[in-house]
Amino acid sequence: MSKNTIRDIKEYKANDHLANERTYLAWVRTGVGIMAFGFVVVKFSLFIAQIGFVLDKPVKIHSHGYSKIIGIVLVLLGIGAILLGFIQYRLTEEELKRGTYHPRSWLTNLLTAVLMLISVLLVVYLVQSVNFQDYLTQ
Repeated sequence: MSKNTIRDIKEYKANDHLANERTYLAWVRTGVGIMAFGFVVVKFSLFIAQIGFVLDKPVKIHSHGYSKIIGIVLVLLGIGAILLGFIQYRLTEEELKRGTYHPRSWLTNLLTAVLMLISVLLVVYLVQSVNFQDYLTQ
């Protein structure tokens, strides 16, 4: 066994390719999920306004106007996740073909850090946008 590889690959196996492909498709699902969430964030205030119009009641929306920016950033991050997943897929594919595969965790670490940052920013945004006086007077 070589020091730099998990195992010496004598031949390129279909199972290795299929596992790599499944991993890539998982990154695609993750990216699509992030993009869908971004779309929902952008369109939610429009939905609330439409509900008020249908019910013929004014609806108070406590917003700082960041939802469009947050939504667009989430869509861009989803696109980035898919692109980085594809790059990792191609790199792994080439290493499997050459028999020099070694695992990398940079993409997983990056996505985890970005999602944690987004989560913290969303919590801060939601706390700032909630008008606690409305809840206290009910």
